[in-house]
Amino acid sequence: MKMKDLISFNAKNEMNDQIIAGIGKKVRSIRQQQNLKLHEVAKEANISKSLLSKIENGRSVPSLPVLVSIIQVLKVEFSAFFEGIEANGHVPYIHKKKEDYVFTEKESAIGFIYRHILSKHASSVIVEAVILDLQPNSKRDFVTTDGFEFKYVLSGRVEYHIGEHIVEMEAGDSLFFDGRTPHVPINKSDKNCSMLVVYLLTPPEV
Repeated sequence: MKMKDLISFNAKNEMNDQIIAGIGKKVRSIRQQQNLKLHEVAKEANISKSLLSKIENGRSVPSLPVLVSIIQVLKVEFSAFFEGIEANGHVPYIHKKKEDYVFTEKESAIGFIYRHILSKHASSVIVEAVILDLQPNSKRDFVTTDGFEFKYVLSGRVEYHIGEHIVEMEAGDSLFFDGRTPHVPINKSDKNCSMLVVYLLTPPEV
């Protein structure tokens, strides 16, 4: 894929769902293979460490200039970067068997197990859905997301900290909030908590 083709492809805002879902994972995979630290790549790409972390963890979608800069810092060909991130056939639905859910890692955390379900680019919003299994005594810092988040507790109990607010949730409860407010779920029980998590991300302007 030539540079002009990449620009044309993105300029029309037609990145397919698999590319949107796979960009962050691919960036992190290549960076780790090259033994590069997060701050090293961020500095060379002239972006903040927090933005790069969000991109790698699927909490933000990079604009074209940012994506190009990151790929150049990683010193990989554009065709090689997008290899394996391909679109499925054009069908009017997306169906995945439970055994096909992909386990993913996000920011540095203990006891946070994500199972990726769906990524869908729908006009002005990108929908990302995962199942989060929150183990007892799990730990993570507060994070932010470039969009809104919807949580539905499938089983167990969880204490959600959103800014200065604390929301206690149990199976059947749901929660919707602006992900730009620092937040973290805490499982203080001795049983796993399972949640459906839906991210509604705003795509970057081209």
